Amino acid sequence: MAARIDPLTREVVDLIGTVVSRYHSEYDAAASKHQLTGAQARVLGLLALEPLPMRRIAEQLKCEPSNITGIVDRLEARGLVERRPDPADRRVKLAAATAEGRQTYERLRSSLEFAREPLAQLSAAERTALRDILRHMLGLEA
Repeated sequence: MAARIDPLTREVVDLIGTVVSRYHSEYDAAASKHQLTGAQARVLGLLALEPLPMRRIAEQLKCEPSNITGIVDRLEARGLVERRPDPADRRVKLAAATAEGRQTYERLRSSLEFAREPLAQLSAAERTALRDILRHMLGLEA
């Protein structure tokens, strides 16, 4: 028999689900405005931070490396991503965002209103508390 979830926990879980759903919907719509799928935008976002091997991209996005290869192929064809040898191990290829790829991702990210608007309604102290709670829930350093 499953344990009953108290009403407060259920409401918090439902609210988190609503926030995540709204964020994904807006993210996918913003990606579409840049002729990207949501998956392509997420890969480009990771690569805008640092070059990564395909396996690591797949691990972070929790998908198969073969899916990442196809996504990187399409981003590379558009000039948003390039493959380069890993300086630490030249047998390994890294995918890296090009200057155009980083600019495209920055435009996409700056167009996201949903995440910015509700957070702007919170004070700095409330945003700090929310960040700390989320980090605690995820087991990250506060």
